[in-house]
Amino acid sequence: MQIKNDLKEFLNKKVAYYNQPSFINDDPVSIPHLFKKKQDIEIAGFFAATFAWGNRTTIIQKSKELMQLMDMSPYDFCTAHNPKELKRLLDFKHRTFNATDLLYFIEFFKTHYTSHKSLETAFTKWMKPNDPTIENALIGFHHYFFSLEHIPSRTKKHIATPERNSSCKRLNMFLRWMVRNDKNGVDFGIWKKISPVQLICPIDLHVARVAKRLNILKRKQPDWLAAHELTDYLRTLDKNDPVKYDFALFGLGVTEKF
Repeated sequence: MQIKNDLKEFLNKKVAYYNQPSFINDDPVSIPHLFKKKQDIEIAGFFAATFAWGNRTTIIQKSKELMQLMDMSPYDFCTAHNPKELKRLLDFKHRTFNATDLLYFIEFFKTHYTSHKSLETAFTKWMKPNDPTIENALIGFHHYFFSLEHIPSRTKKHIATPERNSSCKRLNMFLRWMVRNDKNGVDFGIWKKISPVQLICPIDLHVARVAKRLNILKRKQPDWLAAHELTDYLRTLDKNDPVKYDFALFGLGVTEKF
């Protein structure tokens, strides 16, 4: 028990250190922080999270480039663009994400926001009362996202789902941004129908490495089952806000090379 208490104290200190406004500038979360309108925050955050693999500086640069192509008004652009405006996007590319993927994403946002005021419902309408986690939300969102008439097969690799045992790292990070609300200024807390208790910790190779070193993760592959296992342990440290420890694990892994 003392070992666990010591670990909790250690991780709480790391959360306090990294969960600060100073964290924002060098992280993809800086992209939705460029905006005030809820829908702009949602769309900018979704693109930034989608691009979030590889070098963080490049992720931020490419996300800013896309926002500028959208006249720094992603909601207005996605919902009221004309064919001429779409042409300026045809040369956009970030790693394996290209214009074909981008145009589909924009079409999805246009379709969704025609009937909904927030992207939150794209996740919550698939949840059941008292769902312990967001698993059903992620599965339902994946089917919903790819429910338009014409779907480029290549685009499906950019949206993960627990049905394929993906860790869903980028979607879990996006949901953390939208749901957590601790007044520290990093996460937005603008979605109210999902509880922080239901979130799953984003897990990638860095977080998995740190978790294994701390002996709080046994599973070898950083997949959905590993994300579940890690989050289950984090709930024993804070049952109300387990995913706050993402700050600690990420900071230890990426910044401190723990």
